[in-house]
Formats: sequence, C-alpha cells, structure tokens
Amino acid sequence: MRVCLICEGSYPYVMGGVAGWVQMLCNSFKDVEFVIWAIATTREEMAEYKYDIPPNVKEVRTIYLGDDSFHSRYQKVKLSNQEAEVLKNLVTGSSDGIDWKETLEFIKNYKNQLVDILMGRHFYKICLDEYMRSKSTEAFQQYVWNFRGMYFPFINILAGEVVKADLYHSLSTGYAGILGNSASYIEGKPFILSEHGIYTREREEDIIRADWVKGGFKELWIDFFKKLSMISYQQADVVTSLFEVNKTLQVELGCPEEKIRLIPNGVSVEEYSDLPSCNKLGKGNFNIATVLRVVPIKDVKTMLLAFEIVQEQIPYAHLAILGGYDENPEYYEECRELVSSLRIPNVQFFGQVNIKEYMPDIDLLLLSSISEGQPLAMLEGMAAGIPFVSTNVGDCRNLLEGNEEDDLGRAGYVVPVMDSKAMAQAILYCAKHPEVLKKMGEVGKERVKRFYSKQDFLNQYRELYESLGGEGIGRNRI
Repeated sequence: MRVCLICEGSYPYVMGGVAGWVQMLCNSFKDVEFVIWAIATTREEMAEYKYDIPPNVKEVRTIYLGDDSFHSRYQKVKLSNQEAEVLKNLVTGSSDGIDWKETLEFIKNYKNQLVDILMGRHFYKICLDEYMRSKSTEAFQQYVWNFRGMYFPFINILAGEVVKADLYHSLSTGYAGILGNSASYIEGKPFILSEHGIYTREREEDIIRADWVKGGFKELWIDFFKKLSMISYQQADVVTSLFEVNKTLQVELGCPEEKIRLIPNGVSVEEYSDLPSCNKLGKGNFNIATVLRVVPIKDVKTMLLAFEIVQEQIPYAHLAILGGYDENPEYYEECRELVSSLRIPNVQFFGQVNIKEYMPDIDLLLLSSISEGQPLAMLEGMAAGIPFVSTNVGDCRNLLEGNEEDDLGRAGYVVPVMDSKAMAQAILYCAKHPEVLKKMGEVGKERVKRFYSKQDFLNQYRELYESLGGEGIGRNRI
C-alpha cells in the first residue's frame, strides 16, 4: 500500500507536534510505503529536514509557496466564457458548488500563466463584482490585492503534478486539505483528513492578531479559510478528530458528523519508564521544564512572567526550555530580552534535544500555549510520570483531570490562558507539596496506559488504512 501524507508547514522541516506524529506513524508502519507531500513557506525558512527520513518513506515532494510570486510585468491571457465562469465559480462560488473537473483542467491548462490570470481583467472583474455585492467600504485596490493574496497560493499548489498513491491522508485542512482533495478527485482514490488542531480556528486567531491583514479584510480572510475547510470536509471519506470538543467544532464548521472518527493520540509508557538520569539538569534544584517550539502560539512570555514570580519565592527553581528556537528568530530574541529584563538567571534555552535524556531530572512540566489539540509532549511527560501545569487549551483539561469515564484523579493543574499569576500560583503549590506532585505523576502514567496507548492508536489507523486503501474503491465524487 502506498500512502501519501500531506503536511502543511510541518514535517519534515519543523520539529515536534504534527511532524513528530508523522515520524511516529511512518516508523511504526514499516510495511507501508509512504510518500510525503510537503507544503513549505520558502526555501530559506525551510531549508533542511529536521528528521531522519525512515526507509519506507520513498519520496519527499515539497511545494514552496515562496517560489512563485507577483512581479512587475504580465501577459494578457484571453479566457473563453466557459473558462472565465470556472474562475468565477472558484473564487465566489460556494464550497459545494465548485466543479472540480473543470477547475483542475483549467488550472492545468494555464499552469504557467496563473499570475498573469490573477493580474488580468477577468479576475479584476470578478473582484469588482464581489466588491459591489458585498458593499465593502474598503479601498477597492486593497480589496483586489487581498483576493490575489488568497487565491494565488490556492491555485498555484494545484498546478503541479499529482503524487501517485493508493490513499491520500492530509494532516490538516487549509492548503494541505485542498491538495488531498484534488489528488483524491483526480486519481479516484480515498482521502482521509486528520485534524490535530482545528485549522480554521487557528487561522482565525492568527488573522485577528495579524498586522498584515487590515481592517475589514480580516473577515474576508477568515471566510476564505472556512471555505477551504468545507471543501476538504466534503471530499474526505473519513475525518479523524482527537477528542469530542474538536469533533463538535468540526461539525459546526460543516463536516458531516457521520464522517468523523475519534482517534486519540497515543504514546508508549514503556518507552518513558525507568529512564536513566543523564545529569542534564542541576541536582538539588526544583527543575521545571517545557517542551515546545519557541513561537508565539506557545506563549513562552507568559511562562517567563510566571517563573519570575516563582523564583522570587523559590530561588532554587530552574526553568529549562527544551525545543527549537530557529523557526521564529525574532520571537526567540524577544523572549531572551524578556529574561534579561526580568532578571531571572535560572532560565536556560537548550534548543532541540533528546527529551528522554532530561526527563528523569524534571520535577514539573509546563504548557503555556494559546492553542493546542491533544499535545504529544503532554502525553509523553505523563508517560514518564511527570505532572503538568497547563493552560486550558485543546484537550489538556481532560488529559490532566480525566473525564466521566476516568476517575483516576488529577495529573496536573489547568490555568487560564495568558494568566501568569495563576500559572505561578499552581507551580508554587506543586513545589511546596511534593507528595501531591508524586501522586499526580503516578496518575498521569496510569491514565496514558489505560486511555492513550500507542498500540491502540496504531491499531485504529492500521484498520482505517486497510479498510480504505484496497484496490477498486476509487471514485470521483465532487
């Protein structure tokens, strides 16, 4: 069986999170032939692999969104009335009204003239009609350029050759979902869509905070990403979700409930039990650590503000930040400057490390994210018997406190997002009550063993692949 995994902004160019999930899947299914279809930003930002590629990954094909861009001179492209209608339907039509056969043929036919088309009179007319219909109060030229910014990467990623596979598996909606959607349609093969976080909600949060999207255009961009998700939901044979809250959000965003299958993440307790100390962290300290990418969505700054309060009361507390900091150098420098201005010397950025070498000496783990799904880093920490203080994002509350089917007790404390004082209070309580800390570590390990086993996770994906990946079940259905 040949499975195409479609990854946007992650594997194999970014460590952790979804990328770590992909590496685990490929390493576990050694009898499955994988091909990675990666969507990356630019060759400069994503220049090298962050993972050793397993031998059963036969190809990594990358689309760099920054390779093609707008320029200063354009050729006129004359479209037939039918072609102009296809373009209009793609841009302004409903997500279930796109004729994919005509759309994909159109994109293939004009593969080398896509920028010219977006700069041409047909696209200009589409934007003008939509501008008048929406009664926008924004400047029209800015309105046009926002539409061009949306649809250029959308159309451009569909212009290349399709990866051949028996099954397409996208790890998000968005551009990755569109690739999986179109490949599934063209090849007549099944399509699985897995969402770790809810892509539409994450983009909405990004856009609301973004400086590059002005005024009334924020809603335009949010609606665009909702449309991308709707398209993916409609074409997918199966949509997997990590937990009930995410499933509810998917249904609210237009995914048919009958398509959704809950498959929680899983890790092996055995892999994290009885790890030998490598003396990576100082003895005699209260060692706090976090495992993350140093990027804004992880909200490292709130964690640092919390640690300032902690260190005032517990001078022997140390904070180890374990994870890469090269993805967003500007944010990393801001965090370093904050450490300096707060005068908290017991903070160290270790960069990308082998987490297992540090775990035996960690007393408490932190998660300060603004958005998460069901973080593998939390499951791994729990499997190692380390309690957590976490923000109330994604499935973190259920992981740390259990649910109606789980009466094991508490494996950590949950605090509000961006609340450094609440985080500090929870950390201080843990530091001053070692017996509670020990009990929470035991509960976390048992919870992973019972409800989040790696083998259960793999068995469910194995069954899903085998049920969909057989011969003679292809279709073109949109």
